[in-house]
Amino acid sequence: MKDRAFVDTNVFVYLYSEDEPEKQRKALGLLECYDCITSTQALNEFCNVCLKKMRLPEEYVSLSVDEISEECEITLIDYSTIKKALMLRSKYEYSYYDCLILASALASGCRYLLTEDLCDGQIIENKLKIVNIFRQ
Repeated sequence: MKDRAFVDTNVFVYLYSEDEPEKQRKALGLLECYDCITSTQALNEFCNVCLKKMRLPEEYVSLSVDEISEECEITLIDYSTIKKALMLRSKYEYSYYDCLILASALASGCRYLLTEDLCDGQIIENKLKIVNIFRQ
């Protein structure tokens, strides 16, 4: 049985970006290593980056979201996730949106959060380990 890992937005961006092939390769490999979970927040952020920064066509972004949803369980942000994010923000001093990712990962029972943005190796609530899969 594979460990549950929450996938943050930046991992998906590298997955569909041609700018950094090494990071793209690592992002592809993680889908096979973990039981991957993400949230509607991460998907929305991914769409925004693809459309605004990468200037990808909407059709391509839509197909990319379909592919992600086939590989990952998608969790919804609800009231309890928001409340947990606010508590985490107070405790860990990350931005609210980063704490919303952390809260979603915890609510999904994930063992790992795969991201490039937070403190690699940090343990959140004695349950969730932040892992930068791109760190060399």
